[in-house]
Amino acid sequence: MFSKPGGGTRVGETLSELPLSLRSDPNEPGLESAPFVVAHTSGDDSSVFDNGLPLTATDWMRDGRLEHLVTTRHSAGLTGLPVAPAIGNLILDGGGGRSLEEMVAGTGRGLLLTCLWYIREVDPATLLLTGLTRDGVYLVENGEVTGEVNNFRFNESPVDLLSRATEAGRSEKTLPREWGDWFTRAAMPALRVPDFNMSSVSRGV
Repeated sequence: MFSKPGGGTRVGETLSELPLSLRSDPNEPGLESAPFVVAHTSGDDSSVFDNGLPLTATDWMRDGRLEHLVTTRHSAGLTGLPVAPAIGNLILDGGGGRSLEEMVAGTGRGLLLTCLWYIREVDPATLLLTGLTRDGVYLVENGEVTGEVNNFRFNESPVDLLSRATEAGRSEKTLPREWGDWFTRAAMPALRVPDFNMSSVSRGV
């Protein structure tokens, strides 16, 4: 997803036309996390040999432009990218600042999704994910929530969603449902995404 054909990375490319910034900061008020690397195992995005490495504020994406990729000291040596270990929080901001209620009021017809769950990777090359909606999917008509609808299975790439998003609302603290047992520090805005790919109806609860 973030590699270029023939070699290199997509760092420096524009991922979203919206002025969105995805960042991590161990000192973010209310979302503080460990100020140094805590790696229990080594893998593609972490290394036990980096344990104790100081962490600082990092922009992963700034104004829609890819700035950094998660990089250990080892992978930095292989790629030439700066060292940028994973940090224990994520903040996406830079939207217009409208509340969710205001975004709903400005919607002619659409679906309001409150939660995505059971997310699994389908294609690592495109970061295509599949999962289910959960805990309420609502029909919005002429700026009002007019009813509850069934759950759906979806197939989408979050990177592709960023390129198609037409509005981002006010960032608020939220709990990542899928990672709720270990990743609990996040702030995200509501996103308006035309043609979100609902692949089928989910009959489960």
